[in-house]
Amino acid sequence: MAQYFVLHPEQPQPRLIRQAAEIMRSGGLVAFPTDSAYALGGLTGDASVLLRIRKIRGVDERHHFTLMCRDLSEIATYARVDNMQYRLLKATTPGPYTFILEGTKELPRRVLHPKRKTIGLRVPDHPVVAALLAELDEPILTSTLLLPGEDLPLTDAEEIRDRMEKQVELVIEAGFCGPEVTTIIDLTSGVPVLVRAGKGDPSPFGLEA
Repeated sequence: MAQYFVLHPEQPQPRLIRQAAEIMRSGGLVAFPTDSAYALGGLTGDASVLLRIRKIRGVDERHHFTLMCRDLSEIATYARVDNMQYRLLKATTPGPYTFILEGTKELPRRVLHPKRKTIGLRVPDHPVVAALLAELDEPILTSTLLLPGEDLPLTDAEEIRDRMEKQVELVIEAGFCGPEVTTIIDLTSGVPVLVRAGKGDPSPFGLEA
């Protein structure tokens, strides 16, 4: 049975943030709101988290997972970032963007794309996620909470609890969370490539939706 926390969207209660972090440290999978859609997340070093998210999402090892980071310096720890990429990231983080970048050896091989050795990285602009990342002192491995056969991510915390109470350890509610996904930008080729149009405006990358 999943636990259910109601957090203030702007000033999340520290006690509940600590409890949520402890659930993740204990191997728990958490459904939580972001500045785009709801996400599923757990600790990067826990191999079972990866397998559980794949099962829930119905995706294989070629699916790009996303590492949610606190800031740009943390992204640079887990991905190879050149000067051009750094400038683009600095101009657009935090925000509703996911960037495809080449992973570093700081990441377990299992979380990287098997052929490209890439991963999605992002810095969300959401107080609850920021507080959780600060409490954990490490990134969260995530994927959009989009179930197989459905066109849009789940948006209602109570519905998420009802439908997934035996698949996750915690559901976090923190006010409205819409169905829009992040905009995905591939930065691995030297020229930004729009992979998916979403909530983030692609024009800072010289792209059109």
